[in-house]
Amino acid sequence: MARSGGDALKIQENVFRGHRERVFDGNWPPLEHGGERESVKADRFGGDVSWISQIPQCVVFTPSIDEFKDPLAYISSISPLASKYGICKIIPPILPSVPAGRVLMKEKSGFKFSTRVQPMSLSDWDSDNNKVTFLTSAQRYTFSEFEKMANKFHSRRFSTAAVQPPLFVEAEFWKEMLAGNSDHIQYASDVDGSAFSSSPADPLASSNWNLKIVSSLPKSILRLLETIIPGVTEPMLYIGMLFSMFAWHVEDHYLYSINYHHCGAPKTWYGVPGEAAQRFESVVKEEIYAEKLLSEHGQGAAYDLLIGKTTMFPPNILVKHGVPVYKAVQAPGEYVLTFPRSYHAGFSHGFNCGEAVNFAMADWFPFGAAACRRYSLLNRMPLLPHEELLWKEAQGLDASDNEKKQNAESLMQMPVKSAFVQLMAFQHKVRWLLKERGAAIYTSLAAPINIPCSLCKHMCYVSFLTCKCFPEPTCLNHEMRKCQCGKERQVFLHRDIKKMDAVALRFQTVVSPLPVVDDGMVFDSALLEEDFLDGEEYSGYVPFDNIDAPDLESPIIFGSSVVTTNSDADADAKKSVDTCVNKAPVSAKSFDFFVLI
Repeated sequence: MARSGGDALKIQENVFRGHRERVFDGNWPPLEHGGERESVKADRFGGDVSWISQIPQCVVFTPSIDEFKDPLAYISSISPLASKYGICKIIPPILPSVPAGRVLMKEKSGFKFSTRVQPMSLSDWDSDNNKVTFLTSAQRYTFSEFEKMANKFHSRRFSTAAVQPPLFVEAEFWKEMLAGNSDHIQYASDVDGSAFSSSPADPLASSNWNLKIVSSLPKSILRLLETIIPGVTEPMLYIGMLFSMFAWHVEDHYLYSINYHHCGAPKTWYGVPGEAAQRFESVVKEEIYAEKLLSEHGQGAAYDLLIGKTTMFPPNILVKHGVPVYKAVQAPGEYVLTFPRSYHAGFSHGFNCGEAVNFAMADWFPFGAAACRRYSLLNRMPLLPHEELLWKEAQGLDASDNEKKQNAESLMQMPVKSAFVQLMAFQHKVRWLLKERGAAIYTSLAAPINIPCSLCKHMCYVSFLTCKCFPEPTCLNHEMRKCQCGKERQVFLHRDIKKMDAVALRFQTVVSPLPVVDDGMVFDSALLEEDFLDGEEYSGYVPFDNIDAPDLESPIIFGSSVVTTNSDADADAKKSVDTCVNKAPVSAKSFDFFVLI
């Protein structure tokens, strides 16, 4: 069980399973800094760490060779149970034959990386000067250099190179954090690359569980992306040492994540189920971030701070407030999954190397819509073109339906159909209202692009709007009753808009309404009441009825966006757009959000 230099070059066997559930007996070895230390955070978080043995374990799965063949099918089968924990662990029936160290030192010649320096203390989060920042180190390491440094630190800290029991290391980690020492550790996170071998003889690397191919598998929604997003569609490496930590966070766009532990010491993970995310955020706002800090940064400050991935605090704070938390101790050769909108955090027990990538399946779309809504309210540019992904997946399902391929698998795709109907019903209804208020509606025949809304940065794919009030396009998610542009206001539609409406109409006959994932983000009057779209103005509305929208072809360029115009109708559109460019924008605060995004 001893960890010596060169550990990463060995085939990793799971030597931790035998004692994972051992209960720590409360006998501590002498502290490196001498004597008992009073926790500077004791008044706030409590100095007792006995709670660590009370955090329940997450569910663990051991698929058979046959079940292991299709990762996303297997994950779909366990998701109803596993998602209730926020995280789960999967112990595969096969292991790699080529060690990660050999891949990174032999197959990847010249591989070096920088690290982030992490303070071993908890922040008071009461001012900008007292926020945690993980600074990038100027030093660059080879894989073996970092391993030697990390092992030396481990030996100095515990007076031995031997692997320590997980509960003991967990208790030591939180004692260090609560003590608030000036110590710093290093963590190489978000390192481009993969430690899966390129050798066809490696059984795990040759399987579909190789993280380099997960996002492009047939059932993965991210296969539809036309661009590569490092860390999302391509895996990244995470190379840690004793007490390297990953702070509380959710994945971008509330995506799934899959994490493989290549080699080294275990990691402890904490996970909160996605259904408890809103309660998690409430506890953080009330118990972790000081009111002064939040008030200084305005609405959405807490969410912005969490996005920064530097908020670390003991999970017993959550438990005290009724937020469910589950734990996993991940050893080499094991996968950990995080589910949509599951907050998670954790730390390393010593030198190790892990790898992670995101993916999405059909059931992700409601969460993705909620994430886009949050980014819009925070005025953050999204990474993923949500509307485009939804339309492309819906097109494929519609083609399958026409070929009468109805089976159990197609039933699993119902969230896609429901989400698409919800999107298009909203778009059609707002489009109709804008037409009733005098807006001109056009269908753009140019190649579709994603245009960021100038008010909220929402990616407009199905439609966007221009008017005198703003020099750049806006999405249809804003309530425009205060706009006085009238007929000079224009809506530009995707060239496949008629097909989109037709597909949504077909889907509408077979799906049930999809519950909206509520993220609890209601800013001061930023959202209208849910019954707004059912008001008197819609008395003559017919769902998915044809709305006349002349075709436009030749290009018009304004600001950073392009629309297309041609013919007499196009000339009117160009004149209106030119007028928009020359008008000064009014305050974005003058416009509210519709309920749905």
